[in-house]
Amino acid sequence: MADLVPDEKTDAYFMREALKEARRAFDLGEVPVGAVIVRNGEVVSTGHNRRETGKNALYHAEIEAIDGACKALGGWRLPGCTLYVTLEPCPMCAGAVINSRVERVVYGATDFRFGSVESVQNIFSLPYNHQPAVTAGVLGDECTALLREFFKRLREKGPGA
Repeated sequence: MADLVPDEKTDAYFMREALKEARRAFDLGEVPVGAVIVRNGEVVSTGHNRRETGKNALYHAEIEAIDGACKALGGWRLPGCTLYVTLEPCPMCAGAVINSRVERVVYGATDFRFGSVESVQNIFSLPYNHQPAVTAGVLGDECTALLREFFKRLREKGPGA
């Protein structure tokens, strides 16, 4: 459980891994959000947004990473796991964190439109049976810059492109 203790170096390292996943999404024309699940200092699973290519509203980076971690670890509970994600989780993803019992969430960029960890609302503060620890803003500038670049390019292409 050593990876549950906030550590700038470790958090930055794993957020860079999540940024690699976000760049994979970017290259697919997806909103560049990436996620990794870590347990005992090892990456267990990764994910990136695939909503457009997969034609499925559930294909968020966090859901992909949680699904992979459940399969890799052989169960729906993810004790001792930390989720690193480049963008603050939405309500669906925050709910998946609660349901999978992820112990800690570390995110980069704040999402003022859909963020449900601290921005629009704080789902983790509600009286559910699980409240993960949260660390916000890790490599936030890099995560935000990648999102801004994506949306800038999208606007330059114009509607219907």
